[in-house]
Amino acid sequence: MSADRKRPIVIVAACALLDREGAVLLAKRPAGRPLAGLWEFPGGKVEAGEQPEEALIRELREELGIDIAKEDLTPLTFASHAYPDFHLLMPVYLCRRWQGHLTAHEGQELLWVRPDTLHLYDMPPADAPLKIALRDLR
Repeated sequence: MSADRKRPIVIVAACALLDREGAVLLAKRPAGRPLAGLWEFPGGKVEAGEQPEEALIRELREELGIDIAKEDLTPLTFASHAYPDFHLLMPVYLCRRWQGHLTAHEGQELLWVRPDTLHLYDMPPADAPLKIALRDLR
């Protein structure tokens, strides 16, 4: 690949939050944002100097109003996808325990779904392979 075609790498940490019944939380990207209307796993961009786990804890507090302890995040899988303007690298963590009442703070719709039904939801291209990786979670 020539130098003018290289894309910056953007690291985004995501979380598969599982409730007591084994359902996973999806968030719908709100109107006015890139990829609006698609379902995704909560999380966000890792800032310079930040560890992925720290970014995820911060993002879940901002987006959902919940507090997660670092030791409650288990590395699960990752996604790697080339978008036109950047390359996304997304570590995905599993979390079954958090503090606080889960609330949508950024206008996103939230939905708990069984992992084996993830194929029914339209997701960003980077998230699509995770449907298979997560379908057997309980």
